Amino acid sequence: MIWVPLLLVAFVVAGVGCVRVCRAALAAARPHGSSGGTEELTVCEAAYLAGGPFRVTDLTLVSMHRARRLLLAHTGWATVLDASGAGDELERAVLGAIGPGGQSPVPAVRPVVAAAESVRRLAEGLVDRGLAVSEEARREMAAGVRAVRAGFLLTLLLGTVAALLVPAGERAPVVAGFALPLVGSGLCLLIGGIEVYPYTRWASPAGQRLLSGLSPADPLTDPLTALATRGPAVLEPELRAALHA
Repeated sequence: MIWVPLLLVAFVVAGVGCVRVCRAALAAARPHGSSGGTEELTVCEAAYLAGGPFRVTDLTLVSMHRARRLLLAHTGWATVLDASGAGDELERAVLGAIGPGGQSPVPAVRPVVAAAESVRRLAEGLVDRGLAVSEEARREMAAGVRAVRAGFLLTLLLGTVAALLVPAGERAPVVAGFALPLVGSGLCLLIGGIEVYPYTRWASPAGQRLLSGLSPADPLTDPLTALATRGPAVLEPELRAALHA
């Protein structure tokens, strides 16, 4: 019965990971702040809920490009065309990220703008209104999914070792015993990785309801809203190449 301690370790590790994911999922789904069910979203808020800080950054870059304040070249460079207007905080963050030279690679600009104070304030406002999941909750969800994944792999390893420690004719109870934590971890990983984690990555359930209530935007008639809700896939090939050079 040398495999029994290994089985107990597998149960403990798998159980801890599953409990952590369930607690993180409940915390992410729990309403925070005021209800956002009757509010309307700005295009920047919709962009954050649909795709996070980088979606807001892409929206701002494309908006400035269409307003001829910025040139996004298909080679992946951003060039300032008009810095005379003050613009909003997000546009000023873009100009600051590009720098005084007036030109910078887009891959260098995007992470700077995504981490800007203006984007953080946008996110905090959505969290306060109960529309977005807080950064702490997202980190806990990601850590929970990693814990379940580690528990699944450890259970698989311990089960293999335990099966090798007993004679071939006595392996049936070993396999049956390790199947329980293995199946439990696998199901929890499936739920956490496919349904819970992506669903609550940025938008809370209230935010998701607002997003789902938006009319599907036509990229030809409302390109910015389409970009905010559906991502860069709706853009022209040149702009897609510029954003993801």
